Amino acid sequence: MKDEKKISNKINISTTSGSLRVSHSKEAIKASFLDSLFYGIGRIPALITLNDQYTALALTIRDRIFQQFVLTTESISKQDARAVAYLSAEYLPGPHLANNLLNLGVTAQTREAMEELGIELDDLIAIEEEPGLGNGGLGRLASCYLDSLATLGIPAIAYGIRYEFGIFDQMIKDGWQVELTDKWLHYGNPWEVVRPEIAYEVKFGGRTEYGTDSNGKLHVAWIPSSEVKGTAYDTPILGYKGNGAVLRLWRAEAIESFDFAAFNLGDYYHAVEAKMISENITKVLYPNDQAQGGKELRLKQQYFFVTCSLQDIIRLHLFQGRNLVHLHEKFAIQLNDTHPAIAIAELMRLLVDVHQLDWEKAWHITQNCFAYTNHTLLPEALEKWSIPLFERILPRHLELIYEINHRFLEEIRYQYAFDDAQIARMSIIEEGGERYIRMAHLATIGSHSVNGVSAMHSELLKKEVLHDFARLWPDKFCNVTNGITPRRFLYLSNAPLAELISSHIGNGWITDLDQLRKLEPYADDASFQNKWTEIKLNNKQHLAALLQKQTGIEINPAMLFDIQAKRIHEYKRQHLKVLHILSSYLRLKKGELKNFHPSAFIFAGKAAPGYFMAKLIIKLINSVADLINQDTAVNDKMKVVFMPDFNVKNAQNLYPAADLSEQISMAGMEASGTGNMKFSLNGALTIGTLDGANVEILQEVGKDNFFLFGLSVQQVQANKIAGYQPYEIYQQNQNLREVLDFIVSGALSQGDTQLFRPLYENLLYQDPFMLLEDYQSYIDCQEQVHELWREPKEWARKSILNVARMGKFSSDRSIRDYSKLIWNVAPINKKLPVSELNVK
Repeated sequence: MKDEKKISNKINISTTSGSLRVSHSKEAIKASFLDSLFYGIGRIPALITLNDQYTALALTIRDRIFQQFVLTTESISKQDARAVAYLSAEYLPGPHLANNLLNLGVTAQTREAMEELGIELDDLIAIEEEPGLGNGGLGRLASCYLDSLATLGIPAIAYGIRYEFGIFDQMIKDGWQVELTDKWLHYGNPWEVVRPEIAYEVKFGGRTEYGTDSNGKLHVAWIPSSEVKGTAYDTPILGYKGNGAVLRLWRAEAIESFDFAAFNLGDYYHAVEAKMISENITKVLYPNDQAQGGKELRLKQQYFFVTCSLQDIIRLHLFQGRNLVHLHEKFAIQLNDTHPAIAIAELMRLLVDVHQLDWEKAWHITQNCFAYTNHTLLPEALEKWSIPLFERILPRHLELIYEINHRFLEEIRYQYAFDDAQIARMSIIEEGGERYIRMAHLATIGSHSVNGVSAMHSELLKKEVLHDFARLWPDKFCNVTNGITPRRFLYLSNAPLAELISSHIGNGWITDLDQLRKLEPYADDASFQNKWTEIKLNNKQHLAALLQKQTGIEINPAMLFDIQAKRIHEYKRQHLKVLHILSSYLRLKKGELKNFHPSAFIFAGKAAPGYFMAKLIIKLINSVADLINQDTAVNDKMKVVFMPDFNVKNAQNLYPAADLSEQISMAGMEASGTGNMKFSLNGALTIGTLDGANVEILQEVGKDNFFLFGLSVQQVQANKIAGYQPYEIYQQNQNLREVLDFIVSGALSQGDTQLFRPLYENLLYQDPFMLLEDYQSYIDCQEQVHELWREPKEWARKSILNVARMGKFSSDRSIRDYSKLIWNVAPINKKLPVSELNVK
């Protein structure tokens, strides 16, 4: 370490700042591109492929990003700043190239440089694979937050798993979802840098042994049955025109990848067996955990990335010459949902067993390091692990959790006089039948702060999911409403609209979204409305062309684009949208629907591979699409399209083209949602319930600019208490009855009356998400949508006001809230070398 510091004193980043390698000029970018092409990846002109060109350009831009990243890191080190360590099992950063060009401010220069070489920049952007390191909103939120952390100059390092195969690629075959392997790494990843020197051993299984030292102090040794190694892969994340953060992902490897003894005996399989078993841990995103083997692998994944991350945090802390007892003063560790909750027990193990701190001191450090964000109210997402499984994989951690739980229960029993029922509810261990570890309870007890992700969600968290803890520690709970980065989801994905906005109010909104309020005076300006509407139409034309290419379905861009794009789940109620579509179809066929404007109903989203009902909903959507799109009596008035393989790249085409955003989950189910924000920021009007962040969007944009329908949370709860009877609603509503009976009539399934019966019977006799109760309210609200659509100037006015009032929903605001309310961190002051100011 001493030698490393001697060397570091002789190296100065400012000596490289004038290099063509990091200059932003067109000529420098062109020269760097050719250097990367010939000397970086060793290609010759006769053999250059499109992927070679993309890789060379990515390396060219990566050099310039690393300059910003190194400057940021140097400033953090010199200022001894407190840093954020963000632990998340999911990230969905989206394609890097276009976003990095935008944040560096070199898109125009790069386009010109490529054109002079006969290369179309858009072709290179189009072929980029995106890392599918998450299932949906959770991973995309984490990536928005990384963008904002970097933009705001908050010292940050994000930790996760480098899944070799990410979320599956979705193909639609005969109307059904088919999952294909996501080989996002098949051509490599030019944005990442492997750090083989940053690697940590990870233990599993085995037993513990107890002993004492010469002073009589207890020591516990964990003797594992197996070990793997976690190696770091770093991707620099560039903020808008400035600072950098790092996304550090861990890849599992064998400690010894090749057994020469076995090989020499002619047993090749056993020679590489350890390598194959070890690499399985980071092979695939979220294995199907319905089988025991899947559960075991998922637990191993979570512990693997947590221990690598915590060992790395401790290394960074000690490398700075700090004492470990001050760890909580220099690192704020954020648990992004319950997946990394094992970090509470793991940090205690590292502090107590490895670094020999006493329990009380270690617990003080642990509680003051960690903060926990809860992202769901769904019971299945509040992870629980069976004791036998947990003990087999992490025996030492089970002992530590028992000790944490014992001390906690003793405290509330004697200091707060809690009764046995309360103690049972709050225990980390769920008793009765098979015993489980409640990971949300561990995260809550071991953190100094717990937050929800929308005002409504945070209240429900305190009233329902973590009610007893909120009563015990009311000051521990707070709210930080989710946000989205306006750089990717407006400036990049909807450049024409961004340019129109900037031409009228300046470009300060890019880093201060509240400045969009300056648009309000233009909401009634006829000329501005016309430009606004023209941009929307162009975006719809672009999406229509893309959908025709993907699905073969032709849609008229003049139609109302009614879009529902999100993970397929019963509580998100895509099938409620289908009921509306079928209702409109049947009424149009009978000549009963007069107030209906031609509409394109567009769906996108993936269903979990093992979720039968969600996959049946996808089949239903596509069956309805086949029926309507082939019916010449109505297909000039309505079209239905399912966009396959919803991901960040496809989302950037959907959001700018939407006229109507469908946010129709049952009230009290969605923690927040961020798709609702992305649609609104691009000028879509929302039809939605009082659920998640819809409530705050409604408050911000105004009730006159939001189509509200459905039950409130209180009404949902009252219905449940009274004994909800969906079959009675079915009997009383003739239109609803016709629609539901049509689904099982065979008209959608070539005469098969059984195909959709599970969905039909679920709605009639259970309806856990109260579609039938909200059905008529939704139908009536849709008629209001079509009434307004007939007044294009009024629609444009409301669209403009929606965008103007979206300032609250920037992820920059969210990160400022976290920094102030939870992390106690401040931006660093990064000074560029003087010579950098002259490099243009």
